[in-house]
Amino acid sequence: MKNTKITIIISIIFLSACQAGLSSLAPTPTLSPVPSPTPPPAFNAERAFEDLQHQLTFGPRTPSSPGHARMLVWLEAELLRAGWDVTIQEDVQMGHTVHNVVARRGVGDAPILLGEPILLGAHYDTRLHADHDPSPGERDEPVPGANDGASGVAVLLELARVLPAGKSPNVWLVFFDAEDNGQIEGWDWILGSRAFVENLEISPKAVVIVDMIGDADLNIHKERNSTPALQDEIWNQAAELGYDEYFLSTPKYSMLDDHTPFLQAGIPAVDIIDFDYPYWHTAEDALDKVSAHSLGVVGDTLLAWLLGGR
Repeated sequence: MKNTKITIIISIIFLSACQAGLSSLAPTPTLSPVPSPTPPPAFNAERAFEDLQHQLTFGPRTPSSPGHARMLVWLEAELLRAGWDVTIQEDVQMGHTVHNVVARRGVGDAPILLGEPILLGAHYDTRLHADHDPSPGERDEPVPGANDGASGVAVLLELARVLPAGKSPNVWLVFFDAEDNGQIEGWDWILGSRAFVENLEISPKAVVIVDMIGDADLNIHKERNSTPALQDEIWNQAAELGYDEYFLSTPKYSMLDDHTPFLQAGIPAVDIIDFDYPYWHTAEDALDKVSAHSLGVVGDTLLAWLLGGR
């Protein structure tokens, strides 16, 4: 009996040792790292301001000028680098060749898969003459176009970089030519956007034009000709972001701008414009009159509006 007890005790000790050995050989469980959430896209106002500055290095971007040609090459290259399909739409208006730059994604996909596009537009040309300049000696000089031209382009270019492919609405970015030479002999306003609408094959469901939105003293009133419901969507989005001191709810101006041909075609359109700009069509429309902050206010608002299920 004594021997039996000893045998049982030895067996228990042996089994315990084996289990301990097996436990030491078992792999230690490891937790898989939890991937960090992808940060939401953010509008980079400083980078947009660099784009604005870069446009000014081309000199005047008046139609058919060397600066205009350099602008076209740079604009197309930046959009391609950001992953967009780019088409240069060429047309003749009033005897002038205009070049609209059209950026889209998923060009080869069926329209039904992409959905109706939202068009964001800005003009990239500058005015031939600074005819509103207080100094008579400057009135035959071209306008530098820091705000009136470069600011809208800068906002659209930065949106081209940060809008996530496949996770945002079907967006077209259109850079209109020959917007700014009305009341000059042989010219008229908005020639590029007129040409674009005349050649439309697919109508956008909404059009948003950004023009003169770099003003360091930013005051964007509701433009009277714009589609009210669409306008309210954007102004409400701005208020949600705390930008209601810049997007003012009071209507003030009735503008002839690149939204006009779309409105005439029955397409909802809004003009986001700060026309309280004392340097309009003067030689003083220069870099020191604009700010990165103003570009950010408009860029943040449009990005949030687009990604908010529009």
